[in-house]
Formats: sequence, structure tokens, C-alpha cells
Amino acid sequence: MDDLMHNDPARVIEADRAHVWHHMIQHRALETTDPRIIVEGRGMRVWDITGREHLDAVSGGVWTVNVGYGRERIADAVRDQLVKMCYFAGAQGTVPGARFAETLIAKMPGLSRVYFANSGSEANEKAFKMVRQIAHKHHGGRKSKILYRERDYHGTTIACLSAGGQMERNAQYGPFVPEFVMVPHCLEYRAQDGLAGEDYGVRAAEAIEEVILREGPDTVGALCLEPITAGGGIILPPEGYWEKVQEICRKYDILLHIDEVVCGMGRTGTWFGYQQFGVKPDIVTMAKGVASGYAAISCCVTTEAVFEKFKDASDPMAHFRDISTFGGCASGPVAALENLAILEEENLLDNSTRMGAYLQEGLRGLMEKHALIGDVRGKGLFAGAELVADRGTRAPAAEALVQAVVADCLKQGVIIGATNRSVPGFNNVLLFAPALIAGKAEIDEILAAVDGALGRVAG
Repeated sequence: MDDLMHNDPARVIEADRAHVWHHMIQHRALETTDPRIIVEGRGMRVWDITGREHLDAVSGGVWTVNVGYGRERIADAVRDQLVKMCYFAGAQGTVPGARFAETLIAKMPGLSRVYFANSGSEANEKAFKMVRQIAHKHHGGRKSKILYRERDYHGTTIACLSAGGQMERNAQYGPFVPEFVMVPHCLEYRAQDGLAGEDYGVRAAEAIEEVILREGPDTVGALCLEPITAGGGIILPPEGYWEKVQEICRKYDILLHIDEVVCGMGRTGTWFGYQQFGVKPDIVTMAKGVASGYAAISCCVTTEAVFEKFKDASDPMAHFRDISTFGGCASGPVAALENLAILEEENLLDNSTRMGAYLQEGLRGLMEKHALIGDVRGKGLFAGAELVADRGTRAPAAEALVQAVVADCLKQGVIIGATNRSVPGFNNVLLFAPALIAGKAEIDEILAAVDGALGRVAG
């Protein structure tokens, strides 16, 4: 135990292998290979327990550490707050909670109320519950259906998986919650039969309207969408899509719920991804980049109109009767305040726009060199490169080949991502989401690693 307490590498690895159940991996491999233990991070670089340095091109693996590692001002603020007042249940308030809510709402014109929770899944659950309660209170229970999009992802709970458009993520976890209904994806590179061609964005949105009409507009309460589909392949909605979606939601009195868990807090170059498209949502959820991983926090943000639906004091069942235990932790909003201040003071939204354009330009350059790349897409420092076996047919590259590219980059000391247990047959997109502090030197290092990996893997 003394060796473990003093971080003896062999003992830590032994303890990890014996007792830790890691996320999203097959553990059989760890019977013959040491688990990777990350022990330190500074800027965009992390070091494992063996001392090996890596450039992190995925912000903590799941697009979270937006302001980079080693931010002492965030850690100091969290420590000070924990000593002063660590927690009180959310029926009461805290100073950092009030301050962060006010600061956040200033970045989100048209929205006014912040419900604190501790994960993206939980924030989305809160939104789903709000929609269902509104249906019961104001629509006789009828507008309870929630639409979600193929390839989108909204979290790990059973309700969130019920709203999940990634079939491999959902597999073997059913039966699911009823009255969640899927609408078609909007990936133009793989446009559905009958929708491809000019004005694809409008037609893809009209496909949502077809589902609404099939289900019955008076039964649909909300439409939940990612502004840019993340783990389903970095799907940037085509021109005309969002305008039509907004029009459809207003036409049928459907709440528009935008899931900003990944895209929020500057990832795309604006505070929130929906702001790239002029969308006016009724509900916005966020997590990952809200505090850049320095504390656990998520938010479900609504318009005042949504909030007002829960204020019938004559009905003891009218208020939102829900709680998030760790939504009461004061460390979350205090970390979020410092995180937001860093984003502003260092102009990181502008940097995301500029360096994102540089990254995508570089990926398109690699596309000219490597036939494996069939498509490059993204916004800001959030990009994907879809690998194909044949550009003419757009047949997806084999998953083993895609993972070989990721593994080769890792050997070079660069951590990139790929779609993982997402869409059957289409786990073929390389994913890039470096911290918003990335400069040209770091982007060049990422591109060089991918270039070398593609050359070696493709032969």
C-alpha cells in the first residue's frame, strides 16, 4: 500500500488492472497490455505514468478540456470555494451559482433560466422531464413525444439512450423509454435516397416534418438535436437546414432543445454551436467545456416562457419536482466562472475560428494526398475526416484500418479520436477537438502525425 500511496508505477498499474473498470474499452486487451495511466497535463500535453509525453488532440479524450491543462487559477478558485462552502442542495442558492448563471445568460440572448446538474446526460434528462411535465400540465398529456435525430447522441442513461441515434451505443440496453421517435440524419455526404441533390438541407429538415405529421403534431412536444452531430461523425448541417427546422418547430408548437454538451463554450468559434446558425432554441443543455473538466457541472438552460409553465402556485404538482444532488456543488459554477473568464481574456473563441480553419485546410491538404480521406467537415476546432475504401462508391473504410491510424498517431505521441461504437458499418471518421488554446505549431504536429499514419496504414 505504501508503494501505491507514493505512486510507484508498477503498483499503480497493478491496482488499475485488478480493480478499475475502464470506460468504452474491451478489457481483454489489458490482460497482456498495461493500461495507460495519465498523470499530468500542461497546456495541450499530457504525460503517462511511464513519463511518455503526448499531444492531446481530443481535449481529454471526449472533447472536454477546452482551456487546456494546468490552469492554476481554476484549481485555486475551486479549492477556496470548497473550503468556504462546498455544497448545499439546489433548493437553496450559492454565490458562484448566481454569478455564473447571470454571466452565462448574458452569452445566450433569448434564454433566462439555468438549472444546474453534474453531467450532460443528467442535463438532457432534466430537459426531457420538463417536456413531459409540460405535456401533462398544459396539453392533457398529449404532447409527450420527443423527436431525436439519427446519428446524434445525448447521453448514457436509459432515457438518453432512448433519444440516441447511434444504434451501436444503444445495442443490448433496451427496452427503452416509449415515445422517443427518431428523425433522419442530415449528413449530405451520405444523403438518403430521395433527398440527395440541390437544397438537401431543406429537404433533410422537411423529412423531420414528415415524421411530425406521421406521429401527429399534437403528440410531439420537443425536438432534441445537436447543433453539429459530434460522435456520430462530425456532421455540419447543410445550408437551409436550421432555418427550416426552426420554422417547423414554430409551426407545430414544438419546443426546440439544442444539446450543446460537446459544442458549447467556444468549441465551434461561437459561445454555442446553435449561434453559428441563427437558431433560437427553447432549451439548451451543456456540460463538458463548461468548466473544462476542472469540476463536474452541467446546465439545462431555458427561456422564461418555459420556466413560467411551472409556476402555478395553486397546484402542488406544478413546479419542477426534480433534483440533482451534485448540482448543488459550489465547485462547479466557480470553476465555470474562471473557465469563462479565460475564454474571454485569451480570445479563445476567435482562436477556435482561426485555428479551426487552419486545421480543416490542413486536413483537406491531406485529402489531396491520401485517397483514404473521402470527406473533411467541421466548424471551429471541431473537425472530422471520413475515411473510405473507395472515393467513387464512398464505401466506408474498415474499422480496423481506422483504428490502425489512431494507434499509429498514438505511437507518434499524438492522441486523436475516431467514431467508436456509433453507427453500424460507419465507425470510420477520425475526430479532432484540440483545446481552444491550440496554435499553428500544435495543429502542424497533429497533421504531420495523421499524414504519416495514413501513409503507413494505407501502404
